[in-house]
Amino acid sequence: MKTLIKNATIINQGNSFEGSVLINDRLIEKIFRKGDLLPEADKTIDAEGCYLIPGVIDDQVHFREPGLTHKADIYTESGAAVAGGVTSFMEMPNTNPQTTTIEALKKKFRIGEERSVANYSFYMGATNDNLKEVLKADPATVCGVKVFMGSSTGNMLVDKKEALENIFREVPMLIATHCEDETTIKNNTKIFKEKYGEEMPFRYHPQIRSAEACYKSSSMAVELASKFNTRLHILHLSTAQEMSLFTNALPLREKRITAEVCVHHLWFSDEDYDKFGSRIKWNPAVKSTQDREALREALRNNILDVVATDHAPHTAEEKNNSYFQAPSGGPLVQHSLQAMFELSTQGIFTKEMVVEKMCHAPAELFGVEKRGYIKEGYFADLVIIDPGKKEKVEDSSVQYKCGWSPFSGTTFSHRITHTFVNGHQAYSNGKINRNQNGMMLTFKR
Repeated sequence: MKTLIKNATIINQGNSFEGSVLINDRLIEKIFRKGDLLPEADKTIDAEGCYLIPGVIDDQVHFREPGLTHKADIYTESGAAVAGGVTSFMEMPNTNPQTTTIEALKKKFRIGEERSVANYSFYMGATNDNLKEVLKADPATVCGVKVFMGSSTGNMLVDKKEALENIFREVPMLIATHCEDETTIKNNTKIFKEKYGEEMPFRYHPQIRSAEACYKSSSMAVELASKFNTRLHILHLSTAQEMSLFTNALPLREKRITAEVCVHHLWFSDEDYDKFGSRIKWNPAVKSTQDREALREALRNNILDVVATDHAPHTAEEKNNSYFQAPSGGPLVQHSLQAMFELSTQGIFTKEMVVEKMCHAPAELFGVEKRGYIKEGYFADLVIIDPGKKEKVEDSSVQYKCGWSPFSGTTFSHRITHTFVNGHQAYSNGKINRNQNGMMLTFKR
Protein backbone atom coordinates (compact mmCIF):
# COMPACT_ATOMS: atom_id res chain seq x y z
CA MET A 1 0.00 0.00 0.00
CA LYS A 2 1.20 3.48 -0.85
CA THR A 3 0.32 6.52 1.27
CA LEU A 4 1.04 10.10 0.23
CA ILE A 5 1.33 12.82 2.86
CA LYS A 6 1.22 16.05 0.86
CA ASN A 7 1.62 19.81 1.34
CA ALA A 8 3.22 19.53 4.78
CA THR A 9 5.92 21.71 6.31
CA ILE A 10 8.63 19.08 6.70
CA ILE A 11 10.99 19.63 9.65
CA ASN A 12 14.08 17.49 9.19
CA GLN A 13 17.86 17.77 9.63
CA GLY A 14 17.78 21.38 10.74
CA ASN A 15 15.59 22.62 7.89
CA SER A 16 11.90 23.37 7.35
CA PHE A 17 10.42 23.26 3.85
CA GLU A 18 7.11 22.62 2.14
CA GLY A 19 6.92 19.17 0.67
CA SER A 20 5.34 15.74 0.51
CA VAL A 21 6.36 12.20 1.45
CA LEU A 22 5.40 8.95 -0.28
CA ILE A 23 5.22 5.86 1.92
CA ASN A 24 5.49 2.47 0.25
CA ASP A 25 4.61 -0.34 2.67
CA ARG A 26 6.97 0.19 5.65
CA LEU A 27 9.45 2.57 4.07
CA ILE A 28 9.76 6.15 2.88
CA GLU A 29 9.95 5.80 -0.91
CA LYS A 30 10.24 9.42 -2.04
CA ILE A 31 10.45 12.95 -0.66
CA PHE A 32 9.05 15.77 -2.81
CA ARG A 33 9.61 19.52 -2.69
CA LYS A 34 6.87 22.07 -3.31
CA GLY A 35 6.15 22.20 -7.03
CA ASP A 36 7.23 18.64 -7.77
CA LEU A 37 4.78 16.43 -9.64
CA LEU A 38 3.13 14.14 -7.06
CA PRO A 39 2.33 10.48 -7.78
CA GLU A 40 -0.93 8.64 -7.33
CA ALA A 41 -1.29 6.70 -4.06
CA ASP A 42 -3.73 4.30 -2.43
CA LYS A 43 -4.31 6.88 0.31
CA THR A 44 -3.59 10.62 0.39
CA ILE A 45 -3.47 12.86 3.47
CA ASP A 46 -3.47 16.60 2.86
CA ALA A 47 -1.28 18.06 5.61
CA GLU A 48 -1.41 21.66 4.48
CA GLY A 49 -0.69 23.99 7.39
CA CYS A 50 0.74 21.11 9.44
CA TYR A 51 4.23 19.97 10.36
CA LEU A 52 5.60 16.58 9.34
CA ILE A 53 8.45 15.27 11.49
CA PRO A 54 10.20 11.95 12.13
CA GLY A 55 8.78 9.84 14.93
CA VAL A 56 10.16 10.54 18.40
CA ILE A 57 12.60 7.99 19.86
CA ASP A 58 12.26 7.96 23.67
CA ASP A 59 15.36 6.44 25.23
CA GLN A 60 13.96 6.09 28.75
CA VAL A 61 10.54 4.73 29.72
CA HIS A 62 9.13 2.46 32.41
CA PHE A 63 6.12 0.57 31.05
CA ARG A 64 5.88 -1.61 34.21
CA GLU A 65 5.50 -5.00 32.53
CA PRO A 66 5.91 -7.64 33.84
CA GLY A 67 4.83 -7.59 37.45
CA LEU A 68 3.58 -4.01 37.96
CA THR A 69 0.79 -3.99 35.43
CA HIS A 70 -1.78 -2.42 37.76
CA LYS A 71 0.11 0.84 36.99
CA ALA A 72 0.81 0.37 33.28
CA ASP A 73 1.70 -2.22 30.67
CA ILE A 74 3.31 -2.36 27.25
CA TYR A 75 -0.07 -2.48 25.48
CA THR A 76 -1.50 0.66 27.10
CA GLU A 77 1.66 2.74 27.29
CA SER A 78 2.77 2.04 23.72
CA GLY A 79 -0.68 3.29 22.71
CA ALA A 80 -0.15 6.46 24.72
CA ALA A 81 3.26 6.78 23.09
CA VAL A 82 1.97 6.76 19.51
CA ALA A 83 -0.81 9.17 20.53
CA GLY A 84 2.02 11.48 21.54
CA GLY A 85 4.15 11.03 18.42
CA VAL A 86 6.59 8.61 20.09
CA THR A 87 7.15 5.82 17.57
CA SER A 88 10.03 4.01 19.31
CA PHE A 89 10.87 3.45 22.98
CA MET A 90 13.63 1.93 25.10
CA GLU A 91 12.27 0.42 28.29
CA MET A 92 13.88 0.03 31.71
CA PRO A 93 14.68 -3.17 33.65
CA ASN A 94 13.23 -2.44 37.12
CA THR A 95 10.14 -4.57 36.64
CA ASN A 96 9.11 -7.70 38.55
CA PRO A 97 11.01 -9.86 37.92
CA GLN A 98 13.87 -7.53 37.15
CA THR A 99 15.35 -7.72 33.67
CA THR A 100 18.73 -8.91 34.93
CA THR A 101 18.93 -12.23 33.09
CA ILE A 102 18.89 -13.04 29.39
CA GLU A 103 15.78 -15.15 29.89
CA ALA A 104 13.91 -12.22 31.47
CA LEU A 105 15.09 -10.00 28.63
CA LYS A 106 13.82 -12.46 26.02
CA LYS A 107 10.40 -12.53 27.70
CA LYS A 108 10.17 -8.76 27.45
CA PHE A 109 11.00 -8.84 23.75
CA ARG A 110 8.23 -11.41 23.26
CA ILE A 111 5.76 -9.12 25.03
CA GLY A 112 6.88 -6.23 22.83
CA GLU A 113 6.40 -8.30 19.70
CA GLU A 114 2.91 -9.38 20.76
CA ARG A 115 1.55 -6.19 22.37
CA SER A 116 3.41 -3.02 21.38
CA VAL A 117 2.01 -0.73 18.70
CA ALA A 118 5.30 1.24 18.81
CA ASN A 119 8.82 0.04 18.00
CA TYR A 120 10.70 -1.24 21.03
CA SER A 121 13.94 -2.20 22.71
CA PHE A 122 14.73 -3.11 26.30
CA TYR A 123 17.66 -2.42 28.60
CA MET A 124 19.54 -5.19 30.35
CA GLY A 125 19.77 -4.41 34.07
CA ALA A 126 23.05 -4.57 35.98
CA THR A 127 23.37 -5.60 39.60
CA ASN A 128 26.28 -6.05 41.96
CA ASP A 129 26.75 -9.64 40.83
CA ASN A 130 25.34 -10.36 37.35
CA LEU A 131 28.18 -9.21 35.09
CA LYS A 132 28.47 -12.57 33.31
CA GLU A 133 24.80 -12.39 32.38
CA VAL A 134 25.09 -8.75 31.27
CA LEU A 135 27.91 -9.65 28.89
CA LYS A 136 25.58 -12.03 27.02
CA ALA A 137 23.36 -9.16 25.83
CA ASP A 138 23.38 -8.63 22.06
CA PRO A 139 24.38 -5.03 21.17
CA ALA A 140 22.61 -5.37 17.80
CA THR A 141 19.19 -5.68 19.47
CA VAL A 142 19.61 -4.50 23.09
CA CYS A 143 19.69 -0.71 23.47
CA GLY A 144 22.01 -0.68 26.48
CA VAL A 145 22.84 -1.76 30.02
CA LYS A 146 21.13 0.15 32.83
CA VAL A 147 23.05 0.87 36.04
CA PHE A 148 21.30 2.47 39.02
CA MET A 149 24.08 4.41 40.74
CA GLY A 150 21.68 5.67 43.37
CA SER A 151 18.40 4.80 45.03
CA SER A 152 16.22 2.85 42.66
CA THR A 153 12.78 1.35 42.35
CA GLY A 154 13.09 -2.43 42.58
CA ASN A 155 16.27 -2.62 44.67
CA MET A 156 18.66 -2.60 41.72
CA LEU A 157 21.20 -0.29 43.34
CA VAL A 158 24.76 -1.05 42.23
CA ASP A 159 26.77 0.29 45.16
CA LYS A 160 29.88 -1.89 45.37
CA LYS A 161 32.96 -0.15 44.01
CA GLU A 162 34.43 -3.36 42.61
CA ALA A 163 31.16 -4.22 40.83
CA LEU A 164 30.95 -0.75 39.29
CA GLU A 165 34.55 -0.86 38.09
CA ASN A 166 34.05 -4.30 36.56
CA ILE A 167 30.89 -3.15 34.74
CA PHE A 168 32.56 -0.01 33.38
CA ARG A 169 35.67 -1.97 32.39
CA GLU A 170 34.08 -5.03 30.81
CA VAL A 171 30.78 -4.02 29.19
CA PRO A 172 31.42 -3.15 25.51
CA MET A 173 28.02 -1.61 24.80
CA LEU A 174 26.36 1.60 25.96
CA ILE A 175 25.89 1.93 29.73
CA ALA A 176 23.02 4.18 30.84
CA THR A 177 23.11 5.40 34.42
CA HIS A 178 20.76 6.84 37.02
CA CYS A 179 23.06 9.02 39.13
CA GLU A 180 22.15 10.07 42.66
CA ASP A 181 24.35 9.41 45.70
CA GLU A 182 22.50 7.12 48.12
CA THR A 183 24.38 8.18 51.26
CA THR A 184 23.70 11.87 50.68
CA ILE A 185 20.01 11.18 50.11
CA LYS A 186 19.72 9.06 53.27
CA ASN A 187 21.38 11.75 55.37
CA ASN A 188 19.12 14.46 53.94
CA THR A 189 16.04 12.28 54.43
CA LYS A 190 16.86 11.77 58.11
CA ILE A 191 17.24 15.53 58.69
CA PHE A 192 13.97 16.49 56.99
CA LYS A 193 11.98 13.61 58.45
CA GLU A 194 13.04 14.57 61.95
CA LYS A 195 12.01 18.18 61.28
CA TYR A 196 8.69 17.67 59.48
CA GLY A 197 7.60 14.07 60.02
CA GLU A 198 5.13 12.50 57.60
CA GLU A 199 3.62 15.88 56.70
CA MET A 200 6.74 17.23 55.06
CA PRO A 201 5.93 19.66 52.22
CA PHE A 202 6.81 18.41 48.73
CA ARG A 203 8.77 21.63 48.10
CA TYR A 204 11.69 20.12 50.03
CA HIS A 205 12.05 17.17 47.67
CA PRO A 206 14.94 18.86 45.75
CA GLN A 207 16.74 19.42 49.03
CA ILE A 208 16.55 15.72 49.89
CA ARG A 209 17.35 14.52 46.36
CA SER A 210 19.81 17.37 46.21
CA ALA A 211 22.09 18.84 43.57
CA GLU A 212 25.00 17.59 45.67
CA ALA A 213 23.67 14.01 45.51
CA CYS A 214 23.34 14.26 41.74
CA TYR A 215 26.74 15.76 41.09
CA LYS A 216 28.57 13.37 43.41
CA SER A 217 27.18 10.35 41.56
CA SER A 218 27.36 11.79 38.02
CA SER A 219 30.97 12.87 38.49
CA MET A 220 31.83 9.36 39.69
CA ALA A 221 30.24 7.86 36.58
CA VAL A 222 32.19 10.23 34.32
CA GLU A 223 35.39 9.43 36.19
CA LEU A 224 34.86 5.69 35.75
CA ALA A 225 33.97 6.08 32.08
CA SER A 226 37.03 8.22 31.45
CA LYS A 227 39.24 5.69 33.21
CA PHE A 228 37.98 2.70 31.19
CA ASN A 229 36.90 4.47 27.96
CA THR A 230 33.34 3.31 28.60
CA ARG A 231 30.47 4.30 26.33
CA LEU A 232 28.49 6.14 29.01
CA HIS A 233 25.08 7.80 28.72
CA ILE A 234 23.86 9.63 31.85
CA LEU A 235 20.10 9.86 32.14
CA HIS A 236 17.74 12.61 33.39
CA LEU A 237 20.27 15.26 34.39
CA SER A 238 18.71 17.93 36.56
CA THR A 239 21.31 20.43 37.84
CA ALA A 240 23.40 23.32 36.58
CA GLN A 241 26.46 21.93 38.33
CA GLU A 242 26.40 18.69 36.35
CA MET A 243 26.68 20.54 33.05
CA SER A 244 30.39 21.05 33.73
CA LEU A 245 30.90 17.29 33.30
CA PHE A 246 30.03 17.30 29.58
CA THR A 247 31.31 18.81 26.35
CA ASN A 248 30.06 19.95 22.98
CA ALA A 249 33.53 19.78 21.43
CA LEU A 250 32.81 16.61 19.43
CA PRO A 251 30.07 15.54 17.01
CA LEU A 252 27.48 13.36 18.75
CA ARG A 253 28.58 10.15 17.02
CA GLU A 254 32.13 10.65 18.36
CA LYS A 255 31.21 11.32 21.98
CA ARG A 256 32.04 8.57 24.47
CA ILE A 257 30.12 10.29 27.26
CA THR A 258 26.65 11.64 26.46
CA ALA A 259 23.86 13.27 28.41
CA GLU A 260 20.07 13.16 28.50
CA VAL A 261 17.56 15.66 29.90
CA CYS A 262 13.89 14.94 30.51
CA VAL A 263 10.90 17.05 29.57
CA HIS A 264 9.79 17.62 33.17
CA HIS A 265 13.15 19.11 34.15
CA LEU A 266 12.83 21.53 31.22
CA TRP A 267 9.21 22.44 32.02
CA PHE A 268 8.71 22.53 35.81
CA SER A 269 10.73 24.12 38.64
CA ASP A 270 10.71 24.02 42.44
CA GLU A 271 8.20 26.88 42.35
CA ASP A 272 5.59 24.37 41.13
CA TYR A 273 5.67 21.94 44.09
CA ASP A 274 3.08 23.78 46.19
CA LYS A 275 0.62 23.62 43.29
CA PHE A 276 1.25 20.11 41.94
CA GLY A 277 2.63 18.23 44.98
CA SER A 278 3.19 14.52 44.38
CA ARG A 279 2.29 14.82 40.69
CA ILE A 280 5.72 16.34 40.00
CA LYS A 281 7.68 14.20 42.45
CA TRP A 282 10.38 12.57 40.31
CA ASN A 283 13.84 11.16 40.96
CA PRO A 284 16.02 13.10 40.29
CA ALA A 285 13.94 15.95 41.63
CA VAL A 286 12.73 18.95 39.67
CA LYS A 287 15.01 21.66 40.98
CA SER A 288 15.37 25.46 40.90
CA THR A 289 14.50 27.87 38.10
CA GLN A 290 18.26 28.51 37.80
CA ASP A 291 18.86 24.79 37.26
CA ARG A 292 16.06 24.67 34.69
CA GLU A 293 17.53 27.61 32.76
CA ALA A 294 20.99 25.98 32.83
CA LEU A 295 19.50 22.79 31.38
CA ARG A 296 17.73 24.71 28.63
CA GLU A 297 20.93 26.57 27.77
CA ALA A 298 22.97 23.35 27.79
CA LEU A 299 20.46 21.76 25.42
CA ARG A 300 20.70 24.73 23.05
CA ASN A 301 24.51 24.50 23.17
CA ASN A 302 24.68 20.71 22.57
CA ILE A 303 26.08 20.01 26.04
CA LEU A 304 22.94 17.94 26.55
CA ASP A 305 22.38 15.52 23.69
CA VAL A 306 18.84 14.13 23.83
CA VAL A 307 15.41 14.81 25.35
CA ALA A 308 13.41 11.92 26.81
CA THR A 309 10.60 11.37 29.33
CA ASP A 310 11.50 8.85 32.06
CA HIS A 311 7.82 7.92 31.71
CA ALA A 312 7.10 6.13 35.01
CA PRO A 313 3.41 5.78 35.89
CA HIS A 314 1.92 5.15 39.31
CA THR A 315 -1.79 4.98 40.10
CA ALA A 316 -3.50 8.11 41.36
CA GLU A 317 -4.16 6.28 44.63
CA GLU A 318 -0.43 5.61 45.05
CA LYS A 319 0.54 9.19 44.20
CA ASN A 320 -2.12 10.85 46.40
CA ASN A 321 -0.18 10.32 49.58
CA SER A 322 2.02 12.23 51.98
CA TYR A 323 5.57 13.02 50.86
CA PHE A 324 7.31 9.93 52.25
CA GLN A 325 4.52 7.59 51.09
CA ALA A 326 4.05 8.93 47.56
CA PRO A 327 6.27 7.17 44.99
CA SER A 328 8.39 9.16 42.54
CA GLY A 329 7.64 9.15 38.83
CA GLY A 330 4.85 10.11 36.47
CA PRO A 331 3.42 9.48 32.97
CA LEU A 332 4.73 11.66 30.13
CA VAL A 333 4.96 9.93 26.72
CA GLN A 334 1.60 11.16 25.44
CA HIS A 335 2.48 14.84 25.87
CA SER A 336 6.27 15.14 25.72
CA LEU A 337 6.36 16.25 22.08
CA GLN A 338 3.55 18.75 22.61
CA ALA A 339 5.34 20.17 25.66
CA MET A 340 8.56 20.65 23.71
CA PHE A 341 6.72 22.31 20.81
CA GLU A 342 5.06 24.57 23.37
CA LEU A 343 8.50 25.61 24.61
CA SER A 344 9.43 26.33 21.00
CA THR A 345 6.35 28.53 20.69
CA GLN A 346 7.61 30.43 23.74
CA GLY A 347 10.92 31.01 21.94
CA ILE A 348 12.96 28.80 24.28
CA PHE A 349 13.88 26.30 21.55
CA THR A 350 13.41 26.21 17.80
CA LYS A 351 11.16 23.60 16.24
CA GLU A 352 14.17 22.29 14.33
CA MET A 353 16.04 21.80 17.59
CA VAL A 354 13.13 19.92 19.16
CA VAL A 355 13.22 17.49 16.23
CA GLU A 356 17.00 17.25 16.49
CA LYS A 357 16.96 16.36 20.20
CA MET A 358 13.94 14.04 20.22
CA CYS A 359 14.25 12.29 16.84
CA HIS A 360 17.66 12.62 15.16
CA ALA A 361 19.94 12.61 18.23
CA PRO A 362 18.59 9.43 19.88
CA ALA A 363 19.03 7.62 16.55
CA GLU A 364 22.62 8.84 16.29
CA LEU A 365 23.50 8.30 19.93
CA PHE A 366 22.26 4.70 20.06
CA GLY A 367 23.02 3.84 16.43
CA VAL A 368 19.37 3.03 15.67
CA GLU A 369 19.14 1.64 12.15
CA LYS A 370 17.04 3.49 9.54
CA ARG A 371 15.01 5.60 11.96
CA GLY A 372 14.99 9.10 13.41
CA TYR A 373 15.04 10.95 10.08
CA ILE A 374 12.82 11.57 7.10
CA LYS A 375 15.03 9.89 4.50
CA GLU A 376 14.31 7.76 1.48
CA GLY A 377 14.79 4.10 2.35
CA TYR A 378 14.22 4.72 6.08
CA PHE A 379 11.28 3.25 8.00
CA ALA A 380 8.23 5.48 7.73
CA ASP A 381 8.01 6.55 11.38
CA LEU A 382 6.28 9.90 10.92
CA VAL A 383 4.19 12.39 12.90
CA ILE A 384 1.80 15.09 11.67
CA ILE A 385 1.36 18.05 14.03
CA ASP A 386 -1.30 20.72 13.57
CA PRO A 387 -0.10 24.07 14.99
CA GLY A 388 -3.55 25.57 14.50
CA LYS A 389 -5.44 23.25 16.85
CA LYS A 390 -5.22 23.74 20.59
CA GLU A 391 -5.61 20.80 22.96
CA LYS A 392 -6.34 20.90 26.67
CA VAL A 393 -5.03 17.96 28.66
CA GLU A 394 -7.50 16.36 31.06
CA ASP A 395 -7.10 13.23 33.15
CA SER A 396 -10.19 11.87 31.43
CA SER A 397 -8.56 12.13 27.99
CA VAL A 398 -5.25 10.35 28.58
CA GLN A 399 -4.34 6.95 27.14
CA TYR A 400 -2.29 5.98 30.20
CA LYS A 401 -3.50 3.06 32.28
CA CYS A 402 -2.93 5.13 35.43
CA GLY A 403 -5.51 7.67 34.22
CA TRP A 404 -3.78 10.97 35.02
CA SER A 405 -1.16 13.38 33.69
CA PRO A 406 1.09 15.99 35.34
CA PHE A 407 0.06 18.25 32.45
CA SER A 408 -3.65 18.00 33.30
CA GLY A 409 -5.19 21.45 32.93
CA THR A 410 -2.51 22.59 30.48
CA THR A 411 -3.61 23.80 27.05
CA PHE A 412 -1.09 23.08 24.31
CA SER A 413 -1.12 25.15 21.13
CA HIS A 414 -0.26 22.16 18.91
CA ARG A 415 -2.15 18.91 18.39
CA ILE A 416 -0.78 15.61 17.11
CA THR A 417 -3.17 14.40 14.43
CA HIS A 418 -1.43 11.36 12.89
CA THR A 419 1.36 8.97 13.83
CA PHE A 420 2.81 6.39 11.44
CA VAL A 421 4.88 3.46 12.68
CA ASN A 422 6.68 1.55 9.92
CA GLY A 423 4.23 3.04 7.41
CA HIS A 424 1.22 1.91 9.44
CA GLN A 425 -1.16 4.66 10.56
CA ALA A 426 -1.01 3.80 14.24
CA TYR A 427 -2.83 6.90 15.48
CA SER A 428 -5.29 9.32 13.91
CA ASN A 429 -7.28 12.09 15.60
CA GLY A 430 -7.80 10.44 18.96
CA LYS A 431 -7.93 6.82 17.84
CA ILE A 432 -5.21 4.17 18.12
CA ASN A 433 -5.08 1.60 15.29
CA ARG A 434 -3.64 -1.71 16.52
CA ASN A 435 -3.97 -3.67 13.29
CA GLN A 436 -0.17 -3.83 13.10
CA ASN A 437 2.40 -3.98 15.89
CA GLY A 438 5.73 -2.18 16.00
CA MET A 439 9.11 -3.72 15.27
CA MET A 440 12.13 -4.54 17.40
CA LEU A 441 14.73 -1.79 17.07
CA THR A 442 18.12 -2.79 15.69
CA PHE A 443 21.41 -0.99 16.27
CA LYS A 444 24.55 -0.45 14.25
CA ARG A 445 27.44 0.75 16.39
